[in-house]
Amino acid sequence: MVPYYPLDRVNAAFRPALSAAIEQVVSSGWYVGGEALSDFETAFARYVGVPHCVGVGNGLDALTLSLQAMGLRYGWTAEAEVVVPAFTFVATALAVVRAGYRPVFADVDPLLAVVTPRTIEPVVTPRTVALVPVHLYGLPAPMDAIMALAEAHGLQVVEDAAQAHGARVAGRRVGAWGHAAAFSFYPGKNLGALGDGGAVVTSDADLARSVRLLGNYGAARKYHHTERGVNSRLDDLQAAVLSVKLPLLDAHNDRRRNVAAYYASHLPAEVVALPYGGDVAQSVFHIYPVCHPCRDALQAHLSAHHEVGSLIHYPVALPDQPALAAFADAACLYPHARRWAAQELSLPIHPFMTDAELAQVVEAVCAFGR
Repeated sequence: MVPYYPLDRVNAAFRPALSAAIEQVVSSGWYVGGEALSDFETAFARYVGVPHCVGVGNGLDALTLSLQAMGLRYGWTAEAEVVVPAFTFVATALAVVRAGYRPVFADVDPLLAVVTPRTIEPVVTPRTVALVPVHLYGLPAPMDAIMALAEAHGLQVVEDAAQAHGARVAGRRVGAWGHAAAFSFYPGKNLGALGDGGAVVTSDADLARSVRLLGNYGAARKYHHTERGVNSRLDDLQAAVLSVKLPLLDAHNDRRRNVAAYYASHLPAEVVALPYGGDVAQSVFHIYPVCHPCRDALQAHLSAHHEVGSLIHYPVALPDQPALAAFADAACLYPHARRWAAQELSLPIHPFMTDAELAQVVEAVCAFGR
């Protein structure tokens, strides 16, 4: 069988360094807010290219706390609107709601599945305060153009970089473009922990302090709570794991691109729609998304006849999620978001795929077209 994403194989590549790092934290007796966390925060901020990194509990909290910190600074009210993609994981919109604001959905580019100024501009109103572009599947949104749009309208930008660790736009890493950026370190990410974890990165020292305060029960000093915060902190065990993996991230992203290039050169375009028209230069391919009008039948075929694992990311566009129905604009059709939701299928991709596994996946997909 070709599994979709074999976490055991992925993490085995980091042994015995993982075990040694975990043992060091266990022996230290300091598991929250210790040296392992500060070391990782420093290293990850340097990697992204910004001065500040704040470890938090998960990617959803990273987005939520960034927006809450901005809201406190700028005095946003409950009527404030934050533009998010109509097609992405639900956490992007939930973070806006949790922060106390209204998500507004922008359709995505038909080829790239990310928001662009062309899809954002129609939904910007006088109530819009911020944009949350998502670097979906590992492909960066066009941040240079999005930042120009934000500046023209006086908007804040929080990058949702949960799926794009290490990706670049015009030579600058994602996370270094917006006023803040949110990362997830869920185990299946390009940079994944052994449990939940996340981080906010920013060039704004005051914003970083506010995020750290909000994630520590609203207290900069123990038992002195100036804001109504939460408990959201990246623990030292996960930070130590991430510090082991970070130095290999770029090499593993390169291997993901090699896998994507194999797919692009061997999967016929008449069988499945290749992501980004076959371009593999920009994405770090957290996910390799193909599209097919009979997506569910293709997935069943891969599993039943060829033992190839696959997943769907994501089968329901955000405006069609019952939990978010109150924020959907009935006059908007979101055609591209809904097409992606109906047709996308994720093929196996990770840094340790073998040539035999790649050939098996290609043969399985091609057999569906025969």
